[in-house]
Amino acid sequence: MQTGEEQIRNEMENTKLSANGAEPSQETLRTMKGIPKEERPYEKCFAHGAESLTDAELLAVILRTGAKGESALELSRKILAQNKEANGLLGIYHMSISDLTKVKGLGRVKAIQLKCVAELSRRIARATFSDGVSFKEPESVARYYMEEMRHREREVLMLVMLNSKGRLLKDQIISQGTVSGSLTSPREIFIEAMRNQAVSIILLHNHPSGDPTPSKEDIALTQRVRKAGAILGIELLDHIIIGDCQAVSMREQTFWHAEEAVRGTSNVISEDLWDRSGDRYD
Repeated sequence: MQTGEEQIRNEMENTKLSANGAEPSQETLRTMKGIPKEERPYEKCFAHGAESLTDAELLAVILRTGAKGESALELSRKILAQNKEANGLLGIYHMSISDLTKVKGLGRVKAIQLKCVAELSRRIARATFSDGVSFKEPESVARYYMEEMRHREREVLMLVMLNSKGRLLKDQIISQGTVSGSLTSPREIFIEAMRNQAVSIILLHNHPSGDPTPSKEDIALTQRVRKAGAILGIELLDHIIIGDCQAVSMREQTFWHAEEAVRGTSNVISEDLWDRSGDRYD
């Protein structure tokens, strides 16, 4: 009777792995067999669970085959080291399909698979927080949109539109700028808000540098939108700036409540503060 490891090995060798349905070459199989049994990703996952695999091993399971004279594991390590600005798994998120196909041994089909896995991980991260999001709390809003926005290489401005009960009607990116700023106007924001019959709105935008400290332009835009919203009867509840695993709520800044004592220029919403509760927007 075959052991679990033998079953996995046989399935790997008998499955048609390439895009055109060809069997894995003997050279590919020899390359994989050269890896110690306890280090082979499939066997390791079967014995210890997916959480035991390294990033390269997880990619190897997805890729299944490597290049000529190169195992899937070796190819995976090469992919993870490809992006010098964002190494590791984050590098895949920032690479285009065209960038990935420049890696020797990585064709279009495998590149598409990797981009789909990256997008799937982003959607899973967002879905994880969807049930518990409260649009009354800046920490909750920042956490919900963190994975959506923190990896972007250019600034984008997202408009979150809410109904009379503070529930999400729609969110939409309405402006995509450069690495130095996002160009938009209150007119664009409120045309979209009125189109969706929003009663209140929240703005979010990212800082590709990872530092969510508000700029003078951020403050100026926030003030202009607040004033326009007051005239139109659509309240701006907050403008949240997303950095790398941290965010700043403009509503919590001194300019928003002129009567409050000065509390510094950037009250950061970081992961260790996300457990705080309270209806911030009431």
